[in-house]
Amino acid sequence: MVIFDLSCLNGHDFEGWFDCLSDLEDQLAAKSLTCPVCGLDTVFRKPSTFGLIKNRSAKEAKVPNKEPSQKVLNANENDKLAAAVSQIAALTKVLESQFDDVGSNFSAEALKMHFGTIPKRNIRGLSSTAEETMLKKEGVEFFKLPVLVKKNLV
Repeated sequence: MVIFDLSCLNGHDFEGWFDCLSDLEDQLAAKSLTCPVCGLDTVFRKPSTFGLIKNRSAKEAKVPNKEPSQKVLNANENDKLAAAVSQIAALTKVLESQFDDVGSNFSAEALKMHFGTIPKRNIRGLSSTAEETMLKKEGVEFFKLPVLVKKNLV
């Protein structure tokens, strides 16, 4: 199962669980998804800041994929992708150097700053959809960005 962040045109945010991305895309195209808050069928996928990968068993890992999983990029598309990755990498460096990483305490720290119990500073971290909804209700301004995750290639 894959969890996607969704939203309706009225701004209600919610999550959807799907077998795969194509399952989500099919349901969006068919307008078979509705907002659980207002019932609106104009729903779209929101960018997500993180993802989970299910570990495969050793037996599954040894079986080669018979279908190509990615399309081959032409030179122009490859250059555009490389430029986008470079820009995201530069943004990630700025975030790492100028924002304190508060991890899963993001919502608590943002609220403390919002209500003046601690000094304001640049922070970054993780939050759940429920925490983000609560922050919006409290009037806390924040935004979500995708960032590059450094992988240990050893």
